[in-house]
Amino acid sequence: MNRRYFLQTSLVSSIALPAFALDNDNPYRKAIGIQLYTLRNQIKNDVKGTLGGVAKAGYKQVEAYGFDGTASDMILAAKDNGLKVNSTHFAWESVTNSGKKGVPDFDKILEGALKLGITHLVIPYLHARERNGLDGYKRVAENCNKAAIKAKTAGIQLAYHNHAFEFAPQDGGRTGFDVLKAEFASEMHFEVDVFWVRVGGVSPVKLLQELKGRVSQIHLKDLKKGMKLPNYGGVPKDAFQALGDGIIPMEPIIKAAGRIGVAHCHVEQDHSPDPVSSVKQSLQYLKSL
Repeated sequence: MNRRYFLQTSLVSSIALPAFALDNDNPYRKAIGIQLYTLRNQIKNDVKGTLGGVAKAGYKQVEAYGFDGTASDMILAAKDNGLKVNSTHFAWESVTNSGKKGVPDFDKILEGALKLGITHLVIPYLHARERNGLDGYKRVAENCNKAAIKAKTAGIQLAYHNHAFEFAPQDGGRTGFDVLKAEFASEMHFEVDVFWVRVGGVSPVKLLQELKGRVSQIHLKDLKKGMKLPNYGGVPKDAFQALGDGIIPMEPIIKAAGRIGVAHCHVEQDHSPDPVSSVKQSLQYLKSL
């Protein structure tokens, strides 16, 4: 038995999926995606085998990561296995620090996304130097708005993926997220990560309601019970739990997503001792809703 066959069959046996048991009018019941960062180690060892296993397990779409404007083996393997790649995280400094040496040009990223049929580009993170005070967030918003208008013209939605640090109170109690929410143009959306929202001490459902019409995608991940919140810095690896094992109820989040016009929802778990088993459990939980 070769390694690729083993990876595919083990992944399929671990996360074989029947249809989701969500409400018939829920737009995500047939297309819950997965952010492939969850399976990054498996992808590193055998990208074709891992993506083949994801497809055979029943997934219809994936969200890629690390996109620099070129067709990575990960994206090609996904497409070869019939998986839609609607969205990808990308080299975000092409937006926040354009012109920096070694940073891809955003126009080339847009061009590459168009060639691959990618319709969503997501800024996945900000360096500490990029979010230095509320003025730093204002500069980020200004750069994002310019890129989002350009992306919209090309038929691509640009979004910003949150962590917990955006929710840390600063001058006068105002947060970085407050600035982004106020300063983002209508062309610029959010990809809401419900885990980091909760770690930041905010209700995911309440935030989604506040951002109606401004959230293009959602990351579904669960938070370990007993964590001290809010926490605006890092969290231990075991804080990340498979869906259903933590304190974040997913059903009201998914229902809220439908009400506010979210395009895609993706399962993600940043750290797990057994990512394949975690993916299985998360999908079983979603099936039970």
